[in-house]
Amino acid sequence: MQRVPAIALLLLAAPAAVLAHHGWGSYDASKTIIVEGPIATSSYTNPHALITVKAPDKVWTVTLAPTTRMQSRGAPAELVGVGKIVKAEGYASKVDPDEMRAERITVEGKTVEMR
Repeated sequence: MQRVPAIALLLLAAPAAVLAHHGWGSYDASKTIIVEGPIATSSYTNPHALITVKAPDKVWTVTLAPTTRMQSRGAPAELVGVGKIVKAEGYASKVDPDEMRAERITVEGKTVEMR
């Protein structure tokens, strides 16, 4: 009898975990944008690393790849450290006008693919 409630809890928890991840459909992949400027904040954590970039027009939140992918592609936490100048190419959020998803970043002459 103990297994039925545990299975029911797992089934109920699964949709919540899926909803916690925003998915890529909330970004406008029809138009590439470029955000350039110094990194103001950097969070090298999962599910995705995040940086904020002080661009000339505004401060952008830039969603990067998961940290394991960034590390495997040569982008350790130090590469996206505060104060470094970054060029992020990707797609603007359809939900948050100050957010974008990066497809690639260039820092100190090094370009790293995020996807």
